[in-house]
Amino acid sequence: MAWNTFHITKLVASCLARHQQTVFLRLRSPTIVPPALACSYSNEAVPRARQTNSKYKVVIVGGGTGGCAVASKLSSLGKSCAVVEPSDLHYNQSIWTLVGAGLKGFQSSVRPTREVLPSSIDWIQDKAVTFDPDKNSLELSSGDKILYDYLVVAMGIQLDYDKVDGLLDALDNDPAVASNYSPRWVNKTFPAMQEFRGGNAIFTYPNTPIKCAGAPQKIMYLTEEFLRMNGVRENSNVIFNTAMGVIFGVKKYADALQKVIQSRSIQVNYKHNLVAVYHKKKTAIFAKLDKDNELVPFEYDFLHVTPPMSSPDVLKKSSLVNRGGWVDLSKHTLQHTKYSNVFGLGDCTSLPTSKTAAAATAQCGVLHQNLTAVMQGKEAAPLYDGYASYPLITSREKCILAEFDYNSHPLEIMSVDQGLERKLTYGMKASIMPEIYWQAMKKSKWIGPASARKNLIGPYHGKSRSPKLKA
Repeated sequence: MAWNTFHITKLVASCLARHQQTVFLRLRSPTIVPPALACSYSNEAVPRARQTNSKYKVVIVGGGTGGCAVASKLSSLGKSCAVVEPSDLHYNQSIWTLVGAGLKGFQSSVRPTREVLPSSIDWIQDKAVTFDPDKNSLELSSGDKILYDYLVVAMGIQLDYDKVDGLLDALDNDPAVASNYSPRWVNKTFPAMQEFRGGNAIFTYPNTPIKCAGAPQKIMYLTEEFLRMNGVRENSNVIFNTAMGVIFGVKKYADALQKVIQSRSIQVNYKHNLVAVYHKKKTAIFAKLDKDNELVPFEYDFLHVTPPMSSPDVLKKSSLVNRGGWVDLSKHTLQHTKYSNVFGLGDCTSLPTSKTAAAATAQCGVLHQNLTAVMQGKEAAPLYDGYASYPLITSREKCILAEFDYNSHPLEIMSVDQGLERKLTYGMKASIMPEIYWQAMKKSKWIGPASARKNLIGPYHGKSRSPKLKA
C-alpha cells in the first residue's frame, strides 16, 4: 500500500490515541504537551558558504511550508537545487491559535531550518532583494547574484502591522493587546485572556487578503469559552469587528458558524476595518467601509488584532506580479503567466483560493509534477482545483473542518458532515495535523488529502476529487 495511505493511517491512529489522553486537561494554565517529532534528515542542512555568483537548475525562494515541501520533492537534484531562506527557524504557524489559547506550548511550533530542509540541496541563508526573470537571475542582500534555469517562488505573505496607526506601540506596551500571527506576540494572548476581568473583548479582521482566514474567529471562540469557564462571561462583550461582508466565504460553513455565533451571543460588526489603536486610552478606531469610511471608536479591555497583509515588498517591485502585487500564475497549472520557467505556490501567489498551509501542501504536488514535465520539454497540465482547508476550531473540544475548491464547493475527506462541530475533527486539528506537518508534509510524503480520501476514510458522498480542469 502507498505511503500516503498506510503510513498516514498508522499516524492518525497513534495521534488519536494520544489525543484522548489530553482532552480533559484544564484551560487555567497552558497545556504542556510533548513536542511533535521533527522532520529530520540523516544529515542536517548547513548554510552554503558565500559565493559571488552561482548557477542552479532550480532555485526555490522561501523556506516556509511550501518552499520546504518543494525542496523535499526536488532533493534528488542535489546541489543543482537551492533554497534561498534567511531565517534560522521554521514555524508551523497553523497551530499558533492553540498556542495563543494556552492549549499548546510555543516550542511545539518551531524547528531549526536546518532540520526541515534536505541536506542534499544548497541552503542559501540570505534574502532575495531583486528579481530579474528576463535574465533568469536574482540578487541577494549580500550583493551576490544567483542564476537559475527554473524558479519557484514561495515567499509567503507580509504582515503589515505598521499600516495600523499605533498598533506596534500597543503590541509592545499594552498587555491587553495581542496577535497570534507573529512569533513576537503570540505568547501575549493567553496571559491577556487570563487577566481579562470583563468589558469588551474585541477581535479584528482586516480589509486585505490574509493567511489562515479562519484564525481571527478561532481565537475568538476559544476566548469566549475560556471566559465562560472562568465565570467572567456575563460581564463581557465578545465582539468580532470584520472588514468582510460575510462571516465565511463558503456558504455551508458560514451557516454553521452563524449558529455558533448566535448560540454564544457574540456580536459581529461587518465592514469594520481597524485603522488605529490608542492603547493609553484603551481605544481602537474602525473605519466603516459601507459608510464612506466613517470612523467609529471602540473601547477595549482585550484586543486581538489580525494585521493587514500583502505580498512581500521585494515581489511588488518585480515583473513577476499582477496589479495586486501577487505572483501571477495560471490557477490550474501553477506556472507563471509570462515566464514559462517560473512557478509559484502558497500565500504570495495570485491563486484565487484561501491562503492556508493545506492549500500550499496540495499545490506542492501539482507544482512538482508540472515543473518536472516542463523540465522534460512537456506542457504543464491543469491539475490544481483550488483545494484549501480550514479547521475552524469553535471550542477546546470541537471543530468544523472546512474543505473546498475554487468554486466554494465542499471537498470533504470524511463521509460525515464536516459542517457540524465535532470532537473528531478537533482531535485531527490538535493532534494529527501537527504530526503530519512535521513527519510527512515536510518530507513531501503528504501533498493533501486527495490521494488518501478514497482509501483512508471514504469518499465524500460519492463526489470525485478529479474534476476536468482547463489551463
